[in-house]
Amino acid sequence: MRIAVIGGTGPFGKAVATRLRQAGVDVVIGSRDAVRAAEAAAELGVDGATNAEASARADLVILAVNAEAALDTARELRAAIGTTPVLSVASELRFAKGGVLPCTEAVSLAERIQRELDAPVLAGLHSLAAASLGGDEAPDEDAFVCGDDPEAKALALEVAGRMTSGRALDAGPLASARALEGLTAVIINLNKHYRGHAGIRITGIG
Repeated sequence: MRIAVIGGTGPFGKAVATRLRQAGVDVVIGSRDAVRAAEAAAELGVDGATNAEASARADLVILAVNAEAALDTARELRAAIGTTPVLSVASELRFAKGGVLPCTEAVSLAERIQRELDAPVLAGLHSLAAASLGGDEAPDEDAFVCGDDPEAKALALEVAGRMTSGRALDAGPLASARALEGLTAVIINLNKHYRGHAGIRITGIG
């Protein structure tokens, strides 16, 4: 299995790539700049390529660019991605005086990305922080994935399960992405208030 991490030179992308490499997954990080990708890849011990090259050779594409760039990046990579499943991990947030707030859009970012691609889109990993993923040990917390394509979701859940010592849990259809994306705001607010690295564990299920 080969995973492309698009936006792999950013903090979250680097953390994801590092965690997957430590779990024995074949990883290629993508960037618009091939030189920058190669430099970051050498640092992380993975392969590097342009975004299009990385996407074209993957079994799963993790779209780890900033929320502001996610839609444009999806449009640019539509042909390269083809029908390869895409895992969207970004959240649109609003920063206010009282704290971090979810986006006011009625439709999730992941659902809007789905409109731009021929591939099935999943949403997930929103409760996992770069600081937790980039540590020496896998984070002791659960990861959530939602989506409408059963085979693509199973693949994304398998990948998510390799990134945490907790569980990778099926959070339902892609429409649930709006709630998952909002979790990022909750996690950031908790971290700021309690000066920690919050994670989530679900109780009451096997």
